Amino acid sequence: MRQRRGSAAADDAAVIESSWREPERFAVLFDRHAPHIYRYLARCAGPQVADDLVAETFLAAFAKRDRYDLGHADARPWLYGIATNLVGQHRRDQARQYKITQAAAAEPEVPGHAERVAADVTAQAMRPLLDAALAALPAGDRDVLLLIAWEQLTYKEVSRALAIPVGTVQSRLHRARTKTRQILAGTDAGATYEELTTNE
Repeated sequence: MRQRRGSAAADDAAVIESSWREPERFAVLFDRHAPHIYRYLARCAGPQVADDLVAETFLAAFAKRDRYDLGHADARPWLYGIATNLVGQHRRDQARQYKITQAAAAEPEVPGHAERVAADVTAQAMRPLLDAALAALPAGDRDVLLLIAWEQLTYKEVSRALAIPVGTVQSRLHRARTKTRQILAGTDAGATYEELTTNE
């Protein structure tokens, strides 16, 4: 039996432990972290399915809460790990959606301002390149890259989220960055990618 934590503690572990006796307390965890998990899932799988995946993430977390390691005060890496597993289950749908989006892309209508047209065309041209570069990565490498670049998790947090050693996080990140740079070399998207992935 796990040791009981002090009731004054307000960290995630204390909330989870209290939810063992009072299940409604788990809502505190949702209120704290759902916006971050939603943002991550919307970037990975698209806003169309992000709401459903957030709900699935917290349902899975609720079901597993009795196995949570209370030694970790911050539950975010645990939640990101669950969310990443769910994204993996939806990757085929994501690839199918990408192909449909590409096939259905229409010529941009010409609004009144030339600058806006140029910005829209540039954004539309760069997004497929970035998406294609990320899609070309092995799933494990892509997961590490996105958790570090988008969610700004540390190596240690990614290690915990994906249940892999820190050394594996570092090697996967290096591989992902190298391959993505090669794919985007010489394109406008290359500079955008560098901006997105230089933060750790």
